[in-house]
Amino acid sequence: MPDEIVTSLDTDRDATTVSLRGEVDVLTVDQVRVALEEALAARPREIVVDLRELTFIDSTGLGALIFGFQRARDTGIRFRLSGPSRPVHQILALSGLLEVVEVTP
Repeated sequence: MPDEIVTSLDTDRDATTVSLRGEVDVLTVDQVRVALEEALAARPREIVVDLRELTFIDSTGLGALIFGFQRARDTGIRFRLSGPSRPVHQILALSGLLEVVEVTP
């Protein structure tokens, strides 16, 4: 369902949280890219990508996370992933993303 909203943003003084839910794949990845770009534009001290409600992420979604991480790193913004489910954590681990991006429970 490409019309399904898979992202939301919550910004406070120091951090912007990008929450992902459902499935991030080729049909929904543009929403993730836009949300990450908006989060980066706010120039917070930290961007947290909340994965608690994410059930699946494909290679295009991983690419969007890598893009967000690299842009945040290049501008001095802390970037971390939070609360991935076991299946999503496994995908992140297999991709090698966990070797470079901080993940918190």
